[in-house]
Amino acid sequence: MTFHPTEYQLHLFHEGTYFKCYDLFGAHIIKNDSKIYTRFCVWAPAAKTVRLVGDFNQWDGEGFEFTKVNSEGVWNLFLEGDLCGELYKYEIISPSDDKKLKSDPFAFHSEVRPNTASVVYPLDGFQWNDKQWLRKREKDHTYSKPMAIYEVHLGSWKLASDGSLLTYKELADELIPYILEHGYTHIEVLPLTEHPLDVSWGYQGTGYYSVTSRFGKPHDFMYFVDQFHQNGIGVILDWVPGHFCKDEHGLYQFDGSYLYDYPNLNDRENFVWGTANFDLGKTEVQSFLISNAMFWIEHFHIDGFRLDAVSNIIYWPNSNEEVNAYGIEFLKKLNSAVATHYPGVLMIAEDSTDFPKVTSSPEEGGLGFTYKWNMGWMNDMLKYMESQAHERRHHHNKVTFSLLYAFSEAFVLPFSHDEVVHGKKSLLDKMPGDYWQKFAQLRLLLGYMAAHPGKMLTFMGAEFGQFAEWKDKEQLDWHLLDYEMHEKMNVFVKEMMKFYKRSKPLYELDHSYEGFEWIDADNDHQSIFSFLRKGKNEDHHLIIVCNFTPETYTGYRIGVPKLKTYREVFNSDNLSYGGSGLVNKKSIKAEEIGFHGRPFSIEMNIPPFGISILRPVRKRKGKVVDAKEKNCSDASSRGSGKSLELIDKKPR
Repeated sequence: MTFHPTEYQLHLFHEGTYFKCYDLFGAHIIKNDSKIYTRFCVWAPAAKTVRLVGDFNQWDGEGFEFTKVNSEGVWNLFLEGDLCGELYKYEIISPSDDKKLKSDPFAFHSEVRPNTASVVYPLDGFQWNDKQWLRKREKDHTYSKPMAIYEVHLGSWKLASDGSLLTYKELADELIPYILEHGYTHIEVLPLTEHPLDVSWGYQGTGYYSVTSRFGKPHDFMYFVDQFHQNGIGVILDWVPGHFCKDEHGLYQFDGSYLYDYPNLNDRENFVWGTANFDLGKTEVQSFLISNAMFWIEHFHIDGFRLDAVSNIIYWPNSNEEVNAYGIEFLKKLNSAVATHYPGVLMIAEDSTDFPKVTSSPEEGGLGFTYKWNMGWMNDMLKYMESQAHERRHHHNKVTFSLLYAFSEAFVLPFSHDEVVHGKKSLLDKMPGDYWQKFAQLRLLLGYMAAHPGKMLTFMGAEFGQFAEWKDKEQLDWHLLDYEMHEKMNVFVKEMMKFYKRSKPLYELDHSYEGFEWIDADNDHQSIFSFLRKGKNEDHHLIIVCNFTPETYTGYRIGVPKLKTYREVFNSDNLSYGGSGLVNKKSIKAEEIGFHGRPFSIEMNIPPFGISILRPVRKRKGKVVDAKEKNCSDASSRGSGKSLELIDKKPR
């Protein structure tokens, strides 16, 4: 590392193709022979003067002036001595002679809020132990793998006994066993870029290169990620490259000009969130943001990003869905750069629009994301579930509609924090009906989610039936696990995840029409849906039957593709899950009776508000291969649950 920026670095930065800006800008400790220096570098083209202030000079910048190294506004300063751990800011004199004290946009560490100074913090020296995970990440593509994401807000998942925040190390030690026990493959953490206000949940950031100091230091977060990787769990980070916080110490009007944001008021101001939109047409801003993604991957081994508010990038924010060409090109450039340098890192778009080819490659005219959140499916399913059971026949298409476009993109099915806050109620409390019915319907909803094409994401608390909506200043209501139905809900999620991860038809062909086939999509009068999920091996298929009413049925006939014996391998009405125990204990032989347009059919029990999953019995040398899965549905001898009167009805 040199004392001065090189011409090549400066050229790439201004061109918008310098994707390791963090090696140039910010504070760096440099060893030269027997001496140690600290170098600072900042981009501030409109500034008349830039000075360094901090504890080391009593916050007096006299004699600590930067040198302007090029006409495009890059400033540089190096001082003899090791300033590691020192607080600092940039004193910037604007064109109108106003003095601003700004945090370093490239600071690697920051003071704990409400203080806002940057901290000189070298990132080297941490001993990583996740080489095996990184090699596997680069080789294995998640499209054909199981993927269940646990979305977590570190500030309210669990608190210390005195009500304070847990540290990154404490969170790792608490979260990892929990994630392993429940079977999630990834966690997704709400934004950890430094931000001034807890109530923003990190979505209004100021320090894009500074992992928030609320929970510890950068090396502590490295420990957090490293421990997850050693336990086979991926870490996805919520990331906000569209807009930023307007607090005085941050990026807003950084050098007295609108440096990081659009010069035009209507383009710049994000009136909904009170933030400023990044100027994505400015090449230096592109270098800043793409470098930021590379930074989190290189220095913190992050496995992916969920990009917040992608629609705010695709379209001009204050227009009537006018496409922003700058935003489109930025996303293509970002995703191409990540895919080139870090194959296997996930880029996930939180996009609520129907903009096409979000997950197609830029070479194919797409944006290049790995996945897109299926917001349409989420909204339709929640509206459907919130309707009364007897009214659902009138909203039948809200369940079937998603299969018209399910394979147009590579989707993640999200029940995120946004759906359980601000008066929207928790997932459990959204369910209509009495106490028992609420739990039954939540089990059904989560089971249907696992059976529907696409990867899965749920927000913390859904796994044990958090009754109250998310309270960001309090921890989850862990005491609910002392209550029978919540504990059984928790058991259900654990068993569902085990079943999902060992059932290839539920994930191998998630993004292909070959992986899904309706059996009966039209039974609106009973609100029962039946379909096939298929794996790469054509003999591997599952029959899924979902009943969205409290009615129960015996002798319900379903068309099946093969003249085989079927066994129920999962049933959400299992007594051990809090159900009524209406399971199919015995194997069911298909008959040569045509039904649902198929030459063969079976008769089975249909539980109330339940999902039943069957598979053909596979035999090898006279042995039943999948007998071990019997326990997933045949558990009527365990636990206790509400009994419902059986109604013998045939599908009409």
